[in-house]
Amino acid sequence: MNYHRATLETCVNAEGAVVVIDVIRAFTSAAYAFGAGAAVITLVSTIDEAFALRQQNPDALIMGEDGGKPIPGFDFSNSPTHYLDIDLSGHSLIQRTTHGTQGVVRSVRADTLLTASFPCARATAARLRALQPQQVTFVITGWEGDGLWGDEDMACADYLEALLRGLDPDPAPYLDRVRHSPTGLLFADPTVTHFSPDDLPLCVALDRFDFAMQVERQDGLLHMTPVAATQGGEESADGDCAKPRFMA
Repeated sequence: MNYHRATLETCVNAEGAVVVIDVIRAFTSAAYAFGAGAAVITLVSTIDEAFALRQQNPDALIMGEDGGKPIPGFDFSNSPTHYLDIDLSGHSLIQRTTHGTQGVVRSVRADTLLTASFPCARATAARLRALQPQQVTFVITGWEGDGLWGDEDMACADYLEALLRGLDPDPAPYLDRVRHSPTGLLFADPTVTHFSPDDLPLCVALDRFDFAMQVERQDGLLHMTPVAATQGGEESADGDCAKPRFMA
């Protein structure tokens, strides 16, 4: 496999297998929603799209945020804590977030499209090994090109790549990067009231779930479902040592 990095600005050019990463908190929340039994999560770009889609399917629940803050009229904000003591068996959800879902919507050239976070990291790597794509692009949705903004997503990409290369990396340094990233530090800021301090431990709950999250395009919509890691292929470690790079 060859490995690349992309941002929200460059992921439109990504081909092959594309893994859209949002650790804090879109695809951590999605993983916990699937863990609570959700059947499918449809990903959209705008708030208006989310409400319009629910008009077509009144039983659907909406999850997400705008600028990290809850959206009036949504059933859930972007906190994974919402899904700890709830039964969503059989429910359909709609998700809109500022970064995560944008990366999925913009990755229009992907042949295979996955989302990822640390709670399903090893299962995501196993899914990719089963699919054996020639190229894997990790979309660092929080990346802003200056400082360490988005390093929580880069840490997840680095960890996934290490797994795909057949290594057995110590997860601690990667999880510490999440905790000490600029976004991770917001959880300790008393002025940031829309980030629950209970979220961060859930964001670094490594391999809590044994499924990957795969997105399929159907009738103009992007439907994400949990899939078995080895569904559709056999696992094999990758020994390719090509250096990762950002896409132009």
